[in-house]
Amino acid sequence: MKKTVKLMLLTAIVFGVWSFTKTEKAIDNGYKVGDYVKDFKLENIDGKMVSMSDFEKAKGFIITFTCNTCPYAVAYEDRIEALNKMYEEKGYLVIAIMPNNVKVKPEDGMKYMRARAEEKGFTFPYLMDEGQRVYPQFGATKTPHIYVVKKTDKGNMVKYIGAIDDNYQNADEVKNKYVEDAVNALLNGKEVNVTETKAIGCSIKV
Repeated sequence: MKKTVKLMLLTAIVFGVWSFTKTEKAIDNGYKVGDYVKDFKLENIDGKMVSMSDFEKAKGFIITFTCNTCPYAVAYEDRIEALNKMYEEKGYLVIAIMPNNVKVKPEDGMKYMRARAEEKGFTFPYLMDEGQRVYPQFGATKTPHIYVVKKTDKGNMVKYIGAIDDNYQNADEVKNKYVEDAVNALLNGKEVNVTETKAIGCSIKV
């Protein structure tokens, strides 16, 4: 019995270290502000493959790693939709990406993504990171985790990384709207004042 308990504890510790290391690898190797983002091609909830290059008239993107099941992500759904409605016509559209391993979180699978998008009336692409290849490139670790990128002659440059704002619990009590401030600055030809904040959310499930 004691050997079994010790084995279980050792397994838990090893798994914990492995998970932490994998998350840290994403942080170390991910994009930083000023880096150029490699394009991706991921399946949308409508079955079509979507890339940033599909949006020729876009000035940039609000890349949002999110999911159906994380309470933080759910709390931000309406605000993410509001961002798309606010900025899509101005050239900065939301592209949401679901990064979780659906074997770990089955409720984040494609059929649930479709149902959630229909229920909430999402007007932005909601893509599945099949094989979890894209989120480590970005260095995303949370849901939600936001990357504001600006389209330039050399490529899509990261201009902001982090949280949407400073209060996930209550939208009415937000004091700092980080994503809005970043996009507004870019639209006005100015530098982003706050370029990075700590993303608050659930860990991406590997």
